Amino acid sequence: MTRTSTWQQILDPSHRADPYSLYKELRKTPVVRVEDGTYVVSTYREIVSLLHDPRLSSDARNLPEVGADVAAQYEEGFPGLPPNFIRTDPPEHDRIRRLLTRNFGPPHRPGRIDSMMSDLLGIVTRLIDDFTGEEGSGRVQVDIVDDFAYPFPVTVICELLGVPREDEPRFQVMSGAVIETADPTTGGIAERQRRRAQAVADLGQYFAQLLDARHGRRGDDLLSGLLSGDGDEAPMSHEGMPREGLSHEEILSNAALLLVAGHETTVNLVTNGMLTLLRHPEVLDRLRRGDEPDLAARVVEELLRYEPPVQFLSSGRNTLDDIEIAGTTIPKGSPVALVLASGSRDPDFVTDPDRFDPDREHNEHLGFGGGIHYCFGAPLARPETQIALTQLAHRLKNPRLVADPPPYRTSPSLRGPRHLLVEIDGVTPA
Repeated sequence: MTRTSTWQQILDPSHRADPYSLYKELRKTPVVRVEDGTYVVSTYREIVSLLHDPRLSSDARNLPEVGADVAAQYEEGFPGLPPNFIRTDPPEHDRIRRLLTRNFGPPHRPGRIDSMMSDLLGIVTRLIDDFTGEEGSGRVQVDIVDDFAYPFPVTVICELLGVPREDEPRFQVMSGAVIETADPTTGGIAERQRRRAQAVADLGQYFAQLLDARHGRRGDDLLSGLLSGDGDEAPMSHEGMPREGLSHEEILSNAALLLVAGHETTVNLVTNGMLTLLRHPEVLDRLRRGDEPDLAARVVEELLRYEPPVQFLSSGRNTLDDIEIAGTTIPKGSPVALVLASGSRDPDFVTDPDRFDPDREHNEHLGFGGGIHYCFGAPLARPETQIALTQLAHRLKNPRLVADPPPYRTSPSLRGPRHLLVEIDGVTPA
């Protein structure tokens, strides 16, 4: 009988409710080569080192099998788009991220996120109001995912990008196709990259139609800023020639990224957060009382360490040279997976790592990754989750879990409950 490896068990959906005991086993060997040739890194210091190592590439085209497949797609006239900025390396990564940031936040748009706070609260208020239906009282059962954690960030990212909220059923399918390609159980690296390219191309076509429809009618949204070239800098290209802003194709590719990443991860963060609070009623009670002004922020930081929505990074990361780490040499051209959720619970770095404790004095975590690819959307995800959890704590009367553990999504990398059924005795008026 063939023994199932720890990594295979982590990928197995039957272990989705609690992968952390498996991460503990994985950390016994900080760097391990698994069945498909990927080098899996699971300890905090080694992950941080690689997140800041320029020899670790985020461009999957550097992998021999992916590069050959991309070349074949080009010859076949495949309708692809250039990689988004999180799938590129400097200098391309730095150029694109800088131009996106100029339309998203500081220093060029310092008030964009702050100006959204009242809108975030308004969306959350309306969603919770709907929990009670027309009667406004009585025992009801709600699905925190379908009734709250999904529609909230979707509405926010649609408003930020300037995407019609009524298009959600249309882009949900395409977004799901992109997310599926991050799951290593759904195929080999080259085959998943090809599926991803097709899914992103489909999303890009959707955005192209949006952009055509708004010709001459641009607003204050992020897409309008990118279209108008707001903040373009004319940096140098690889050939040493000036390059003005983002190309049309780069706008489409990165808009697709922002739409997908802007809601999928926040859905899991809010849902994991509510599940964790219901499992720790003493923290939920503290949040409900509202007499600790910074508690919500500390709860979210601890959630990012304790139950992060992104469990590991892979999706094409590879080595540009031999890298020696923790006594293991990862050869040039090897795929690498960084298990962020394992690193954030590494007892060699975090005291009592399996305890949920928002009062930690020092809480350094990998919930938003690190290095040049530190989560672009972190300035929005933090207040979204703080507002969501605070309002749920304040307004839900006697919330209790219907099932624990709840059913989980199948993805091992983007981990969160598929449904989170909660019974309540009504809601407190806003």
